[in-house]
Amino acid sequence: MTPAIGASWTAGVPPACTGFGAVEHRGWRSRGYLPHLDAANLVQHIVFRLADSLPSGIRAKIAKIPADDRVLAIDGALDRGHGRRDLANPLIGQLVQSALLAFDGERYALNAWCIMPNHVHTLVEIRPEHRLDQVVHSWKSYTAKQANRMLSRHGSFWAPEYFDRFMQDDEHLATTLAYIEENPVKAGLCAKTTDWQFSSAWNGWGGRDARGPSRR
Repeated sequence: MTPAIGASWTAGVPPACTGFGAVEHRGWRSRGYLPHLDAANLVQHIVFRLADSLPSGIRAKIAKIPADDRVLAIDGALDRGHGRRDLANPLIGQLVQSALLAFDGERYALNAWCIMPNHVHTLVEIRPEHRLDQVVHSWKSYTAKQANRMLSRHGSFWAPEYFDRFMQDDEHLATTLAYIEENPVKAGLCAKTTDWQFSSAWNGWGGRDARGPSRR
């Protein structure tokens, strides 16, 4: 299954985070990459990946295909599991999952997520007081430092860009949520969505209550 086609994916490099608080949302913006949407109260599908998850040869091939087909090509390449696959390490997977859940209900509403071996999917609605670029930066900055320490390594952990796609309607939202949670099955990593531990669909959450009764 692939996400519903209709809204354009965007990509950008998030600036340094200067702290959270009342902020002005930027709307459409670009820093030399594809246009990037930053607006409050939009449900958005965010994807960010490990630094080595798309080797240069694959990126070169993807750059030659029509722009409208590149997202699906990138998605397929990521699911083939290139690179170190550090997120397959349960300790690193738990680190990233905990970071995603840490400010759910405060800075954003996390509707779904899935941590794959070399990339992460989230379906998130940013609160008006916060910005998408700041939220993604906080996830990546904290987890990169901690993961490099845990793995006794140095250098870039995450690729600099991230991708976001806003949900146009309820059908688009439902299709995207299903796509995110089915990603491990599609990639051949498990038989059922509920088998994948680092996902909102995992049966270990006791239904869909990943954060406990006080967080729903």
